[in-house]
Amino acid sequence: MKIGLIDTDSHNFPNLCLMKLSAYHKAKGDTVEWWNGFEKYDIVYKSKVFTEEYTKEENTVIHADKIIEGGTGYDLENKLPYEIEHIYPDYSLYPKLTKNTAYGFLTRGCPRDCPFCVVSQKEGKQSIKFADLLEFWKGQKIIKLLDPNLLACKDHMNLLQQLADSKAYVDFTQGLDARCINKQNAELLAKVKVKMIHFAFDDIKQEKNIVRGLQLYKEISNIPEYKTGIYILTNFNTTHEQDLYRVKVVQELGYRPYIMIYNKKSAPKITKDLQRWSNNRMVYYASGQKWENYYLK
Repeated sequence: MKIGLIDTDSHNFPNLCLMKLSAYHKAKGDTVEWWNGFEKYDIVYKSKVFTEEYTKEENTVIHADKIIEGGTGYDLENKLPYEIEHIYPDYSLYPKLTKNTAYGFLTRGCPRDCPFCVVSQKEGKQSIKFADLLEFWKGQKIIKLLDPNLLACKDHMNLLQQLADSKAYVDFTQGLDARCINKQNAELLAKVKVKMIHFAFDDIKQEKNIVRGLQLYKEISNIPEYKTGIYILTNFNTTHEQDLYRVKVVQELGYRPYIMIYNKKSAPKITKDLQRWSNNRMVYYASGQKWENYYLK
C-alpha cells in the first residue's frame, strides 16, 4: 500500500504517533511518505495534538481511499492499536529534530485531574507503567520523555533507574510532580543526567506540598539554579499578584521561574511581559532576576 502522513500541527516537534505508524507500515512492506497533494494514496493519516485554538487546519482535498484522523486535537477517544503503540519509532521522519535524540513515554495517565489538562480524561486517573526505556531508546545521547506524571507511578523507581543507567541526558518535557518527591526518589533522580530539570507550581492551593518537595530535591541534588525551571501556570485561575507570589516563592527556594500562559490570546499584556522576563535567560539575568527592575523599564 501507499501511505501518506500529515503532521497537522507542524510545531517543530516530532509527532510520535506518525513515527510509530510509519515504522509499522514500513515493516509490512508499504511505501510511506509525507502527504503530497499531487499523489493518490491507499491511506492518509492525519495526526493533530493541539486543538483548533493553537493549530489552524486548512480544508485540503486529499486523494485517498481512506483518511484516518487521530490525536488529542481531534478527540480524546482515539488510540493506536497495541502493536503500533509499542513499536520502535521511525526517527527518519524527522532527521533534524531526532538526531541523536529519542522520544517516548515510560508512563501514561495522571491522578491529579487538573481542570486545565486533558491527560486524566484521555489516559486515565492513574499513572501506570507504559513501557521500558529500550522500547524507544537505542543509545541516543538525549532522551525526551513525554510522561505526564512519572513520579506518580508505583514503578517510577525502576524507571528512574533505567534513565540513570542510560547515561543519556534526560529532558522531562512535561515537568515533574514535586508533591511526589521523597528522599529515596530524590536521591535516584539526582543520578539522572539532566541539562535542565522542570517541576510545576500550577495550583497555589498546593503550595505547602510543592514547596516541601522542591526543598527536599534541592537539598539532596544540590542542583544549581541555572539548571532548573519551575513551570508556573498563568491566565487560568490566578491573579497577577498570585503569579508574582509564586515566582518569588520559587526564587527563594533557589529555582528559576518559567511562566506558562494558558491562553495567550486572552492574556493581559502584563502576563505576557512576565513570561518574557522569566523565560528569556538574557532578560532575566540582566534584570538581576528582579521583576521590578524589568517592569519599570
